Amino acid sequence: MSFRIAKVVMISLSMWQAVSAQTGKETNTPMQTQTEPRTRARAKAKITVESSEAKPYDQTTSPALLEINLTERFTGDIDGESPVRALQILRDDKSACLVSMQRFRGKLGGRKGTFVLQGSEIVENGKIKATWFVVPGSGTGDLSGLRGEGGFEGDFGKGSDGWLDYWFE
Repeated sequence: MSFRIAKVVMISLSMWQAVSAQTGKETNTPMQTQTEPRTRARAKAKITVESSEAKPYDQTTSPALLEINLTERFTGDIDGESPVRALQILRDDKSACLVSMQRFRGKLGGRKGTFVLQGSEIVENGKIKATWFVVPGSGTGDLSGLRGEGGFEGDFGKGSDGWLDYWFE
């Protein structure tokens, strides 16, 4: 008896797939879910450094390794503050590479909460260029479920123009 029921279910599913393929229309079944496409938005901000402190942690040989602690202020579509912790490789020619983590507190597109950004930065000739992404699962408050990626460019330690392309899961 159970073999016949399973056979009927398999035949019914095969018929549904054949009809869907012929008509080009998808039909919801218990096994299929329809998902809304994620709407992406771009937020822009001016980023200013409110405080900065660099501490060497390994200068036994070149290039030197430093820990950078910053406090940044965002104004614009991204509006709030963020403490930043970065590890920097400082070369003799004053160019540098950094990796960073920061917890933003404030508003993004009018939604209030916090989220963590992980970044990768390059400094050359006094200019900084960075990419970053929202760490999955780090959003709180109205920013819960936030995902995104972006970056910033500007004068190292002075200020930058930043952007974040974001969506919610």
